[in-house]
Amino acid sequence: MTETPTMERDGFVLARLDEVVQAARTDSLWFMTFGLACCAVEMMHAAMARYDLDRFGIIPRSSPRHSDLMIVAGTLTNKMAPAIRKVYDQMPEPRYVISMGSCANGGGYYHYSYSVVRGCDRIAPVDVYVPGCPPTAEALLYGILQLQAKIKRPRVIPR
Repeated sequence: MTETPTMERDGFVLARLDEVVQAARTDSLWFMTFGLACCAVEMMHAAMARYDLDRFGIIPRSSPRHSDLMIVAGTLTNKMAPAIRKVYDQMPEPRYVISMGSCANGGGYYHYSYSVVRGCDRIAPVDVYVPGCPPTAEALLYGILQLQAKIKRPRVIPR
């Protein structure tokens, strides 16, 4: 008895294009860091061997033109705000932002200081907030996984 060959057996895979693109975007997040204070130490800790962001396809890049994720970690001052906006504008679409730590989320201990921006969402749209002072490497990893889940969700309205 002969079987009819299926497409899977012949080396073909059926998939929708948007699912393939979303999988590629999710599993290859290249991030650019803005380590502005003590949160940067935890961000470096997350990239080292114990947590190893590389295994999730999350690789640090030094150029905004090669990255699609910006992690703002630490106290954002008024002098640094234009630089962050300029770098955010240089990133290609789709671009994502993670705000890491109390200072980046809302000013933290320095909320009432004259020189501190009260949240980096006033400068660039934030996709995921990671709370803590400083947040642990596990918290950053969880925030990145939440961002990946957010990217995988289907969107009705484009960003």
